Amino acid sequence: MSQEARSRGFIESLCGEFQKHNSIDPTLYEHIDVKRGLRNADGTGVMAGITQIGNVQGYYIQDGERVPMEGRLIYRGIDVEELIQGFLSEGRFGFEETAYLLLFGALPTRRQLEDFNAVLSELRPLPPNFTEDMILRVPGRDVMNRLGRCVLALYCYDPEPEAQDLPNELRRALQLVARCPMIVAHSYAAKRHYFDNDSLYLHRSQDGLSLAENFLHAMRHDKHFTPDEARLLDLCMVLHAEHGGGNNSAFACRVLSSSGTDIYAAISAAVGSLKGPRHGGANKKVMEMFRYIQEGVSDWKDDGQVRDFLQKLLCREAGDRSGLIYGMGHAIYTLSDPRAKLLKRFAKDLADQKGMLPEFELVESVERLAPQVINDHRGQNKPVCANVDLYSGLVYKMLDIPEELYTPLFAMARMVGWCAHRVEEVYNPGNKIIRPAYKAVAPLQPFVPLDQRG
Repeated sequence: MSQEARSRGFIESLCGEFQKHNSIDPTLYEHIDVKRGLRNADGTGVMAGITQIGNVQGYYIQDGERVPMEGRLIYRGIDVEELIQGFLSEGRFGFEETAYLLLFGALPTRRQLEDFNAVLSELRPLPPNFTEDMILRVPGRDVMNRLGRCVLALYCYDPEPEAQDLPNELRRALQLVARCPMIVAHSYAAKRHYFDNDSLYLHRSQDGLSLAENFLHAMRHDKHFTPDEARLLDLCMVLHAEHGGGNNSAFACRVLSSSGTDIYAAISAAVGSLKGPRHGGANKKVMEMFRYIQEGVSDWKDDGQVRDFLQKLLCREAGDRSGLIYGMGHAIYTLSDPRAKLLKRFAKDLADQKGMLPEFELVESVERLAPQVINDHRGQNKPVCANVDLYSGLVYKMLDIPEELYTPLFAMARMVGWCAHRVEEVYNPGNKIIRPAYKAVAPLQPFVPLDQRG
């Protein structure tokens, strides 16, 4: 037997040993009143902090009960729908303006916005030889893992990586926001070249382009994109920039920041969190689900056929057998997710331009039919709304963005929110290291000498 086979066999035996000694009775959580997932029994989040950055509203409390309401996403006190309508009505890209608002707390003046864009443009190029040393020499199949590694590596290029004075923290935050699209684009180029046997194209950032435009320029072989494509991507990034301090990745960033560690370590943790399919990776699962629906439903316009297939998804008879309809439901939003509403509104015109109206209408059908199917399956009558992932994957597909980049695009946008939460956590004098409690349930036992163990 080879050494590798012996090692594999031993590890497999250890799996049984682990399972024998590491099973926790699920009834203990209720008995001890543990807030699993840091959630209360009614699904609301356990209050863990205070923030001025963002707010998510999907219900209100009346007489101790949750009352559903139309969803609202609020950045620094401004409803995101009003924010988007504001910059669209003036014919501007909005992500940079949104970044300024989230990081500094107020909308910029025209001069401040011009100076902010100039600083981002100046900070956008990666350090000398960074792409060669950190991306091309050790390429990887997963762009999110590459992004997390590159964020950590930027520590080594920082002349004062441990200095936590406010000017240095803000400089690093702006560098991370500015550089993230180039890291993602170059990591994807390396992945395509080394693992997909494609040609290697590396494009530099361009002055005078918005962040969304620079990403499309860097990602595509021919560097070509249309104004409509850039504006829709810009809109996606505005909608993904922030979602309150309680979401998993922002909380991960705040947990690490509360320990006093550097910004690169804290942000890389947020990247790792967002990669998970229960968080930022959900949009890829939505697109996978729609491939199953398209193959399993012969007439996409037949509500009966679509409804029957959704029931099969819930019964684990189709799709990935998870029992989930991806893109439906949210922990906070009840009647509607404002991000999904806005993406849907702006995506329909592009779907028409791209010849993808049948796919768009299929997504609409799922949004319309799934709530009743879910309620019937669960024997309940609760509001279930489409979340942002139901439409974001379709939008990215219409923009000819490969699925490997769906979650990295989310990270590019959310980098602003993470950095805002990082700075707020570090510079709030009332904050302490975040240290929740875990109830130990292992019984006490004596130490047994080695020769007396069975």
